Amino acid sequence: MRLADYVARRIAEHGVRHVFMLTGGGAMHLNDALGRAEGLHYVCCHHEQAAAMAAESYARLSGRMAAINVTTGPGGINALNGVHGAYTDSIPMIVLSGQVKRETLRHNATVLVRQLGDQEADITDMVKSITKFAVTVSSPLDIRYLLEKALWLAQSGRPGPVWLDIPIDIQSALIDPAQLRGFDPGAEGYGHKFAVPGEYGWLTGVDLDRAAQQVVSAIREARRPVLMPGTGIRIAGVYEPFLELADKLGIAVAPAWNAQDLVPDDHPLYVGRPGTVGDRSGNFAVQCSDLLLVLGCRLNIRQISYNYAGFAPDAKKIMVDVDAPELFKPTISIDMPIHADLRTFVPAMIKALDGYEAPSAHRTYVDWAMARRQRYPAVLPEYWQRQGVVNPYCFTERLFEALEPDEVIVMADATAAVVTVQAAKLKRGQRLYSNSGAASMGYDLPATIGAWHAMPPTAKRVICLAGDGSIMQNLQELQTIIGQGIPAKIFLYNNSGYHSIRQTQQAYFDGHSVGCGPDSGVTFPDFGKVAQAFGFAYTRTSEHEDMVRAIADTLAAPGAAICEIFIDKGQNFAPKVSSRRLEDGSMVTAPLHDLAPFLPRDELVEAMRVPE
Repeated sequence: MRLADYVARRIAEHGVRHVFMLTGGGAMHLNDALGRAEGLHYVCCHHEQAAAMAAESYARLSGRMAAINVTTGPGGINALNGVHGAYTDSIPMIVLSGQVKRETLRHNATVLVRQLGDQEADITDMVKSITKFAVTVSSPLDIRYLLEKALWLAQSGRPGPVWLDIPIDIQSALIDPAQLRGFDPGAEGYGHKFAVPGEYGWLTGVDLDRAAQQVVSAIREARRPVLMPGTGIRIAGVYEPFLELADKLGIAVAPAWNAQDLVPDDHPLYVGRPGTVGDRSGNFAVQCSDLLLVLGCRLNIRQISYNYAGFAPDAKKIMVDVDAPELFKPTISIDMPIHADLRTFVPAMIKALDGYEAPSAHRTYVDWAMARRQRYPAVLPEYWQRQGVVNPYCFTERLFEALEPDEVIVMADATAAVVTVQAAKLKRGQRLYSNSGAASMGYDLPATIGAWHAMPPTAKRVICLAGDGSIMQNLQELQTIIGQGIPAKIFLYNNSGYHSIRQTQQAYFDGHSVGCGPDSGVTFPDFGKVAQAFGFAYTRTSEHEDMVRAIADTLAAPGAAICEIFIDKGQNFAPKVSSRRLEDGSMVTAPLHDLAPFLPRDELVEAMRVPE
């Protein structure tokens, strides 16, 4: 059989159902095979970056790995940004790229040239630092081994993208599958001869049970414990067991950045969303804790800030992660690092809690943190007083009041993510996510496409929160949404450019702006005309009194719709961590409990006065 057909059949047998692609001559046999294979559905995007981002979103929502198919040279290079986002956020995917025939690979030339084949690029060398495994197939006889190895690595340990680069003469080669050697991770010496060293050596058996019991003992002895779950909960497939664990522990729950949808706002243990652009209550809870249990969160800079030493300063920090180096990186200091897979650690914790009774002090601390949630809401009364523009915090509050349980909401970065995470009141079953590691502009529309294909046939819509700056990066995917009949409801935040960058420049460069909006070199189209050109229903709002109408019209519109919201450019992200520049030019970052706009000092002291 043709090797390309073998690849298509095997990924389908592995459980892949969707392939996001942009066709090209260098991948023509792969294009053909993937397009005709039983059990595979191909989704055509208008840019390879969008295809990769769509595949990332698809896997994030469904828990099922997707494939990406791109051509040689620029096709593969265009996909790098989306693949990088999957790598940083631990999302599995397999990229199948076309390549020039073997005899015109530059490494096979008698002298080393920059390029030999037409549109050739040495893609595997480019992507090795953002994939778990990347290889150019050099012989048809290796395809089973390399494909099985790639698929296994993508989903083992800490998941991530893998990349098979397949020359066109190998794609078309005829093979006998019965003659191909397979891959056995045990026989190959997994953990010794290949793979990421940090992904083996997890605690198992008696050692795992002992660690779980030690964690339970430490929590029992604490008076102000906090549980911080991260995206690793869903990646490990332990969402339901996690909810059981949280209930059994009975301690404050403060989800990490991009894991905010693990618990709804009405969960009895939910105390807020900590982080550099989180909320005050979540940060108060973490900063005043005496024990912090971190599950499946790598505690990146966006979570803990550049003030490393000031993160949860009085807490005994217990961190559980599948990737050992994350436990020992220089930006954090963990008192009890536990190298374990949440697939086994969470059940071990539940087992260790058999007969457990939470100390009354734990409920007292939950109530203390809850009181700060009530005292410091994200949407302040003065936000409603502006006329002629919409405050993004006010809009977010109204939007999430209108959304139903079980909605899927994908976000761009910057305003669309920061304001939403701070102000959204999540209902049970809602999913809300962006890409946080790469945090690239342009994620919104591709993520919407991927999410839709991951949703069940009964789904009626997908919600997209986009920014005017972000949407321009992959504007062409509006046609993909229309062409595929995706009922996307796009809420487009128009703040005349790159508001996140604008805030930074205003804070540090005396208001001098460069490349932030129309007044500093970056212009934008009339999005009403853009919507009309692509065939979207369109509405707009620039007044608080009109928001409910605009939201209702957009949600009720048949098919795809865009609602453009003209945002108050004077509204900065608030609260947020702030840094100040010293005379020598260095920066000093305030601790997470002291967010800007800064509270009066006596109020801050009182707010942090913990129960005895």
